[in-house]
Amino acid sequence: MWRFLKLLITLPVMLAIILFAVANRQSIRVSFDPFSTDPPRFFLDMPLFGLALAILALGVLIGGLAVWLSQGRHRKAERRLKREVTRLAGETAALRAVAPEAALATLPQRH
Repeated sequence: MWRFLKLLITLPVMLAIILFAVANRQSIRVSFDPFSTDPPRFFLDMPLFGLALAILALGVLIGGLAVWLSQGRHRKAERRLKREVTRLAGETAALRAVAPEAALATLPQRH
């Protein structure tokens, strides 16, 4: 079901991107010199769809980095909890080795 929903959303988006790219093949000049009133020294000639896709990709990267950084405290808590689980599992094994009859008493009884 999820695969179908993903396909239902992804296909129209991909179709729109392809149609945009085909419709906007003309070259534009992208200037990297915002303060000059003369013709720009630093520029790049590229198709409009290339600029749009580059900006989209940059936005995805920046958004992904922002989410990754904001989730740092959750990853740290998960690492701490995993260490605690490992420590407690070791303690449990050590206690069961010391008192095997006590470990058997804690098992559910079959009727």
